[in-house]
Amino acid sequence: MKPQLQRPTAAFVGAAWVALFVGAGTYMAGLWNAAMQLNEKGYYFVILMYGLFSAVSLQKTVRDRMEGIPATGLYFGLCWVSVGLSLLLLAVGLWNATLAPAEKGFYAMAYILSLFAAVTVQKNVRDVALLQGGTTPIGDTRPQPLE
Repeated sequence: MKPQLQRPTAAFVGAAWVALFVGAGTYMAGLWNAAMQLNEKGYYFVILMYGLFSAVSLQKTVRDRMEGIPATGLYFGLCWVSVGLSLLLLAVGLWNATLAPAEKGFYAMAYILSLFAAVTVQKNVRDVALLQGGTTPIGDTRPQPLE
């Protein structure tokens, strides 16, 4: 049984994009202005990119499974491990960082906001694409009716 697909409101789509830009933008601005070595900045940047990718990948895999699109259990498990690992790497980095507690909280909150917003943006983009053109999600190999 497929869930009923509804078009997300413009306000919800806009709020998701704003949250993504605010979360990732403030995280990046914090890194840019931080008094840390370049290798530390690189570590936090890579964790952000890894976290965003793994969160979107997990959301897509969950959605594919809900819609009956095949996704292997191995890939599904790897998505969960990647999200958990990205959060663990951030936590370990912040725990060992010589930053003020407020700065650590700033990075943690901007990171979590970014991950949540990336998942929401991906969901909205997919919903709108499916509703506008009736397009098949990438990776859906089921036969489609001829038009």
